Amino acid sequence: MQPDHYSSNLQILSTLLTGIRNHSISDFDNEMQSTIKSDAKESRDQDLYGGLIRLHILHHASKGPVFGLWFIEELARHGYKLSPGTLYPLIHGLERKGYLRSTNEREGKRSRRVYRATPLGRKVLLAARAKVSELFGELLEEK
Repeated sequence: MQPDHYSSNLQILSTLLTGIRNHSISDFDNEMQSTIKSDAKESRDQDLYGGLIRLHILHHASKGPVFGLWFIEELARHGYKLSPGTLYPLIHGLERKGYLRSTNEREGKRSRRVYRATPLGRKVLLAARAKVSELFGELLEEK
């Protein structure tokens, strides 16, 4: 048989853990639900803005050589929060389609991959400008 103080301490500990666990799980659950909702909203927004982001990437790559971190910072200035895990698949997709070309460039000991628009990428961008201009005209039209 266990000493009386052992069962008393066990009961107190159990009560404390139950209270802490219920409170912590509730707070954790609320935080996770909030994060999940936020992530889902960002994902929906990203799907909507994906074409604009690709055009933005292509636009800058047609002006001169650019690299991944620069894109992340540039797009953030325009309100797009992209992680490398989101940006690089977009860039690699543009590369697979032949719109971008990448090369490794060295700066001292540092090596980075830079991206440039290809002639096909410039042609596609030119066609997209006309379509975007027409769309923006409609979107911004006053009624």
